[in-house]
Amino acid sequence: MAAKPTREEWLRAFCAEIGVDPPSAEEEAQLLELAAIAAHSSERPAAPLACWAAGKSGRPPAELGEIARAIAGAD
Repeated sequence: MAAKPTREEWLRAFCAEIGVDPPSAEEEAQLLELAAIAAHSSERPAAPLACWAAGKSGRPPAELGEIARAIAGAD
């Protein structure tokens, strides 16, 4: 049985298939923080859906994190 790819390997392959650059280390950390805020201040499915909306918005991850913290009341 083949080993599962690492998170980085999987993400690089996914990004290559959809024609986008993978996130930088800083962007990755900001997106993971966004997902955590969404999951912990609401229901867990909010995390992937918030990240989907983030991608559709075209806004920088840092700005999206600020918005998420404001909605969560964590400012």
